[in-house]
Amino acid sequence: MADLSAFPITAKWPARHPERIQLYSLPTPNGVKVSILLEETGLPYEAHRIDFGSNDQLTPEFISLNPNNKIPAIIDPDGPGGQPLGLFESGAILVYLADKAGRFNGRDAAERYQVLQWLMFQMGGVGPMFGQLGFFHKFAGKDFEDKRPRDRYVAESRRLLGVLDRHLADREWLVGDQYSIADIAVFPWVRNLAGFYEAGSLVGFDDFKAVQRVLAAFVARPAVARGLQIPAS
Repeated sequence: MADLSAFPITAKWPARHPERIQLYSLPTPNGVKVSILLEETGLPYEAHRIDFGSNDQLTPEFISLNPNNKIPAIIDPDGPGGQPLGLFESGAILVYLADKAGRFNGRDAAERYQVLQWLMFQMGGVGPMFGQLGFFHKFAGKDFEDKRPRDRYVAESRRLLGVLDRHLADREWLVGDQYSIADIAVFPWVRNLAGFYEAGSLVGFDDFKAVQRVLAAFVARPAVARGLQIPAS
């Protein structure tokens, strides 16, 4: 049986199955990227809920695994060379797990780099911009009298949706006909923008037909439906 005692986080969230990948997360757009990929690959894992309401992410145990105190994070008891590996940052985790499973990361070197470019597009653009729009539209920012910050993120979110829509006009997925970690990274954020953030009308979501088509195909996947609910409350 794998020994994870070197990871202080396991003292607060004990591993019932230490031989499995340990996932520390919440069902947010960044969190579900990893649970969806784990469900898609079938890699065995155990999920632990990090409760923001209790500031779990600020505890010394969690920070011992992710010094940036954000979800998700993982421990793989069977990492490179058979040694346990802890990882944080959702993009890095997606690349690692896709490589481990040998799936969803491109069929050859050229396709792999295309997957990575769209993954970076999400990490550097879609996530930060949609997240800021959510703050200014739904959360505390909605009370600001000055709407220029909100409108800046509306305009940039709409621009990014346009980039996606034009690219997807003649493609099944972001990298041609191959579903990949790029799609797993992007579409939870698209879903959140129009759904949880309630910003669909604000950004004119109905204008982006190709994005809507691919989002529908994404959420129809059984592994996606499962992953969107993990970790359960």
